[in-house]
Amino acid sequence: MGREFERTERVGHFLHKELARLLQSTVRDPRVAYVNITGVEVSRDLSHAKVFFTLMNDVSAAERNEVSAVLTKVSGFLRSELAKMSAMRTVPRIAFRFDESVGRGRDMETLLREVRRADADLHLGASSTDTDPAD
Repeated sequence: MGREFERTERVGHFLHKELARLLQSTVRDPRVAYVNITGVEVSRDLSHAKVFFTLMNDVSAAERNEVSAVLTKVSGFLRSELAKMSAMRTVPRIAFRFDESVGRGRDMETLLREVRRADADLHLGASSTDTDPAD
């Protein structure tokens, strides 16, 4: 059983690396120029792969959907290119999904910065009232 898990990991790593290279060098659509692959999940039977991506610049939901549609459209081409360069018997079907965790992480970081700033302001205000000028 452990061997299957290792194989899916290796195939996922291979897909991650090669898809990133193919998107950068082969796909000529300017909408995919800022795509960053964040992860790949391969099914146990190696027939399907979920490819998670994010965009380097902040874009609207409509633009995300447009890029996702473009990636879905070129997934067959990418799969055939992967088949040419690999020794795998079958190449997994590729499904692209937008990775929202990066945006959520960015939002959490902003919230934490605000909390730290408020905490620092609170402590700064408390320390100035603690000092008694009569001492």
